[in-house]
Amino acid sequence: MILKNLDIISLPKIKLRNLDHWDNLNGTIERGYTGFSIWNWHILPTYIKPRYIDYARAEASIGINGAVLNNVNADPLILTHRYLVKVAALANVFRPYGIRVYLCANFDAPIKIGGFQPEADRPLAEKTADPFNSHVKKWWADKVKEIYSLIPDFGGFLVKANSEGEPGPKDYGRTQADGANLLADVLKPYNGIVMWRAFVYTYNPKDRAKQAYDLFTKLDGKFASNVLLQVKNGPLDFQPREPFSPLFGDMPKTPLMVEFQITMEYLGQGTSTVFLAPLFKECLNSDTYAKGKGSTVAKVVDGSLFNHSLSGIAGVSNVGADRDWTGNEFGQSSWYAFGRLAWNPYLTSKQIADEWIRMTFSNDTTVIKPIEKMMLASRENVVNYMDPLGLNMIFAYNNHYGPGPWVDYSPHPDWNSTYYHKADSLGVGFDRTRKGSDAVDQYFPPVANKFNSLSECPQKFLLWFHHVRWNYKMPSGNTLWDEICFHYYKGVDGVREMQKIWNSLKGKIDYEEWHSEQMYLKIQENEAVWWRNSCVLYFQTFSHMSIPAGLEKPDKKLKYYENLSFPNAPGWW
Repeated sequence: MILKNLDIISLPKIKLRNLDHWDNLNGTIERGYTGFSIWNWHILPTYIKPRYIDYARAEASIGINGAVLNNVNADPLILTHRYLVKVAALANVFRPYGIRVYLCANFDAPIKIGGFQPEADRPLAEKTADPFNSHVKKWWADKVKEIYSLIPDFGGFLVKANSEGEPGPKDYGRTQADGANLLADVLKPYNGIVMWRAFVYTYNPKDRAKQAYDLFTKLDGKFASNVLLQVKNGPLDFQPREPFSPLFGDMPKTPLMVEFQITMEYLGQGTSTVFLAPLFKECLNSDTYAKGKGSTVAKVVDGSLFNHSLSGIAGVSNVGADRDWTGNEFGQSSWYAFGRLAWNPYLTSKQIADEWIRMTFSNDTTVIKPIEKMMLASRENVVNYMDPLGLNMIFAYNNHYGPGPWVDYSPHPDWNSTYYHKADSLGVGFDRTRKGSDAVDQYFPPVANKFNSLSECPQKFLLWFHHVRWNYKMPSGNTLWDEICFHYYKGVDGVREMQKIWNSLKGKIDYEEWHSEQMYLKIQENEAVWWRNSCVLYFQTFSHMSIPAGLEKPDKKLKYYENLSFPNAPGWW
């Protein structure tokens, strides 16, 4: 086939398009489900694996121009000279492909690797990383100078601070802006940037989902010009479905970059077939109403809404050492989707799916159409059998894998599943209305009023914002209880439909690829049934209502949800 009259000009809508690797220096990957890290630190900088070049080519081919090499829970050793020469070796590989390297910095690095004491006669206990300390500022300036002497086009730092035990400026009585600006100041002469994560929360008995907004909106306009605030797509934690974070639109003086999770921490952890473009698009298309109708998250992220020249987007990588990079081959589709949306957030999920199928499997429409149908339904299937109608965080504590809506024994009350779903004899759901935690009013009025109204709230977010009675009559005419059941069963049916579609393609695509996906879908069906049965049986102990007629009854071996308590749950790996 000869291409004729091909005349396409395409420019990226977003400036910084980064893949964030949560890779540890020991070769493991936090929330990685596709083998060990592809970075072989122990043989760098001498041994440059061909896979590094393959990685750079793959990244560049889908429009990604940055790689954050290490975990946000950063080991400070990455900033020692021993590791910086290894980072420089990777940077040399990536440079011809237009990819810059970035590093996650541990805020206490001056203490942990600097042997830093501001005065020689001070005791060890008085070491500091205070961003206002002149000796700390000099340490960071010297370290950045060293980095740029090795990597002239070094991109900058990504920082997780004062979150989940990580050190930060709060430890010294300083603000998040104070901490970010310390690093921004020393990077600015080299045109480096700071990506400062907004994933910051502490124990909050009222509503953890409000914390990032309450903390960061007060700091709008106080960050240096080369700081990007990196905000998760939702206000909580990469759930299968969340409303968009209210920070988007309400920090007009600060450039915000959205952080998506490509690795499927909460969506099956690599065992499930889930095309994530619809999740990404749901956030990007959301209207903040910050400057009236049409003020979408995508326009915040690409800088056009508030006229920011600095813009960025980040995806937490699902890349590992497995032969096909992502384990389940369909994981590649989400990596691809992130890159395409980072380049142009206005593409549709269908466009992206069509491109990926053609490049991966076939140009035959009898192959494309069925796989496209499967992919576009896949995310909604998972939402249905895990946490439908706005339920969230009902996973087994600390593994985020199997069902655990009964979990109430984690270290902090606001990390318990029961904290999030609030199931009782009356109903279920977290009341974030004006009569509850008032999280709705973190959004602009047109959005807040819709979320606050029981009748107008989108059903997909109903139980995120409302505690609803079990016998509440839904628009479908079903009670809430019946509707929850139907969604859980629909999720399982959706996976079974995906199996039928895939089985029909035998002989039309490579057998090894076909057989691999067939096995993954068998795993997913088992897990979907596990989720459905566990959650329906658990919530039934509160509703005291029958499972709707016509639905198969849960396996009697799962007589009580307690039989599935972590860590001995059936199906646990």
